[in-house]
Amino acid sequence: MVAGVVHDPLRGETFEAAKDGGAWLNGARLSVSSVGSLDESLLVTGFAYDIRTNPETNLDAFAKFALRCQGVRRTGSAALDLCAVAAGRADGFWELRLKPWDTAAGWLIVREAGGRVTDGMGGPFHLAAPVIVASNSLIHGEMIETLRDGESVNG
Repeated sequence: MVAGVVHDPLRGETFEAAKDGGAWLNGARLSVSSVGSLDESLLVTGFAYDIRTNPETNLDAFAKFALRCQGVRRTGSAALDLCAVAAGRADGFWELRLKPWDTAAGWLIVREAGGRVTDGMGGPFHLAAPVIVASNSLIHGEMIETLRDGESVNG
């Protein structure tokens, strides 16, 4: 990834990043949050359209995170959720079974804002990974630990 752009037409916000060039929101530099523990964090996630019929859901992980953080929100857009992490509006994000068009731009935007993006086991993220985890870097280890607990998420 060398460049990424996510536009939110409802808010009139354009998030953008270039490799080694930082991340920006409507021309203002972005930076991830400074929240240092999962216990104090706000997370975002999503659920696939086939949550009722596909046995591979995010519900186990959602329950685990709900008990370990301040709150979990679902907004409906993985790309905008990643941008929320980059902007410091959320401290972490995870989701299963996304497509490259859901994650590519946001992945770069989070990294350029100082965050960390991995697969569900904490390894390098790639666009075909079954799980994405993004954070402000400070809570990343706790997020991976939570996902690994009981192996509720395959990475």
